[in-house]
Amino acid sequence: MKTPQRRVTLQDVANHAGVSRATASLIVRNSPKVAEKTREKVLKSMKELGYVYDRVAANLRSQSSTTIGTIITDVGNTFFAQFLLGVHQELEKYGYTVLLGTTFDSLQDQERLISTMLENRVGGILLCPVSSSSTETVERIKQLDIPIVLGIRELPDLACDYVGLDYQAGAYTAVKYLLEKKKHKRVAFIGGISDSSTWQERMSGYQRAHEEAGIPIDKSLIFDSEPTREGGLLAVEKIMKHPEPPTAIFCFSDLIAFGAIIGLRKMGYQPGEDIDIVGFDNIPEAEISYPPLTTISSFAQVTGTKAANLLHQRIREPVRERQRIIIEPQLIKRESS
Repeated sequence: MKTPQRRVTLQDVANHAGVSRATASLIVRNSPKVAEKTREKVLKSMKELGYVYDRVAANLRSQSSTTIGTIITDVGNTFFAQFLLGVHQELEKYGYTVLLGTTFDSLQDQERLISTMLENRVGGILLCPVSSSSTETVERIKQLDIPIVLGIRELPDLACDYVGLDYQAGAYTAVKYLLEKKKHKRVAFIGGISDSSTWQERMSGYQRAHEEAGIPIDKSLIFDSEPTREGGLLAVEKIMKHPEPPTAIFCFSDLIAFGAIIGLRKMGYQPGEDIDIVGFDNIPEAEISYPPLTTISSFAQVTGTKAANLLHQRIREPVRERQRIIIEPQLIKRESS
């Protein structure tokens, strides 16, 4: 039976490179105090010896962790890809490593991922909660003294750091544009899960725009759905079968809008000409879609950057005052409306 190979230690690397263990330690921690020539020599030794940094052991020694747990709902959604770009770029500046988990909006998966993050002794958690989250989810983490920042979706009545968009203002701006500037009288609202706080805030903006315009809301023009292209396609097929179909559609997200555009074309409508479409998020595909999508920019990358920075601050100062950062939305006008 083959004897297992001994794990290469940092002392082995130091001996091989002809430097002290302290110098080798500075290099694995990306310290700027080491000369570039020495750094290159030690990194070469690490590669030749097959050295792997034991981050868990280092965390135990220092009683701290440079690993951050980030939990999102859908890695396939371009909005979250942009959000994660901001998170990664900001955390890398401070030397953190990101451990990523995806819930696909499942409460059970969220609980499992939180447990995994805690088992891996992460230094903090950046959580984009699933739509069915409760305050018990975060209270469980807070009891273990793990710094946490919520992103995108806020949990009601929970005193926790949060970064997100003013969803009500975004929906209000979009629907006001359709009612007042584009002179529509029947504006549908499709997509999203109605139990979620982000949907309810958009709904508040939708209602406010109608109230200010003096136009009654037809509740039969409101359809929720899964926040996907497929959800948008199914919702628009239902809404356009209405005896008095809408002349414009406000969509919960750009993904919903893309699905709606596909569905409208299947039914013989020309989006942007026969019916106006407005999305929400301004993901990169919105600009190059056909037609280019009018949408509300939710500044996903900026949100990720601010959330990561806020978590870094919370880790450094655990007792600092709670922060709630709300980003103002912007209407981006294109050819779909």
